[in-house]
Amino acid sequence: MSELQIRPLSALMGAEMPGIDLAALTDERFAAVREAFHRHKLLRFPAQRITPEQQIAFSRRLGELQVHVLDQYRHPQHPEIYVLSNVDAATGRTIGHHPDKGTLTWHSDLSFQRRPALATLLYGIETPSAGGETQFADMAAAFEALDDAMKHRLAGLRAVHDLDVSRTRMGEPPMTEAQRRQTPPVAHPLLRTHPDTGKTILYISRHVSHVEGLARSESDALLDQLMAHATQSRFVFSYRWQAGDVLMWDNRSTIHRATAYDTSAERRVIHRTVVIGDVPV
Repeated sequence: MSELQIRPLSALMGAEMPGIDLAALTDERFAAVREAFHRHKLLRFPAQRITPEQQIAFSRRLGELQVHVLDQYRHPQHPEIYVLSNVDAATGRTIGHHPDKGTLTWHSDLSFQRRPALATLLYGIETPSAGGETQFADMAAAFEALDDAMKHRLAGLRAVHDLDVSRTRMGEPPMTEAQRRQTPPVAHPLLRTHPDTGKTILYISRHVSHVEGLARSESDALLDQLMAHATQSRFVFSYRWQAGDVLMWDNRSTIHRATAYDTSAERRVIHRTVVIGDVPV
């Protein structure tokens, strides 16, 4: 067995693990991947060639997988895979717009569910030559940098996360009645404890509609202030994709977004799997 390599992606967060084959991972190597995941928050596995079945199998080693309520994005044969593609499957041509514009704003996956995401895995099958980066913000570092008065203010506050509200904000069509019934609004604490590291995390997302118990104007102002604080450059790492990359990150410790790209000229085909986590406390 070749020697395991772990190389930092930045001083803030992230590491790459070259030489890892996600389709043939021994228990020993998987344990090392899990440990690196907790330590670095974000992992890159370059030069992967995996089938949908192999992506699902690896993801399931981390836990239960989500089948997304937005069924229009599900893979036709593998509902655990959420397909983010600007390429028309029938014609092979670009469709001229980014699928699911909600991914272009800062969020934590599945924060609109009672049990939000533990980990997200993206497999970059086709990636743009310019734009289309994925950016990550370190929410443990963002919490630590808050002043004591703000930390005290946030303790005990809960925010309501609502997928339909966040989609409408981004100009997406409203969800169907059936989809709304499956994902009613849910409240989570603004500060949560990471179940593996014990660190306190600032838990915000553009899926948040409002903070419970606050007037709308006060809630909006607080959420805007927190998001501006958390997404300062000192907390953010931007990743430039290469085709064949698999990225895996901790949704409890980070928020993320995709950046814009030329959706008519550039092709972007991503397969996503999401591992469900615990109820935030």
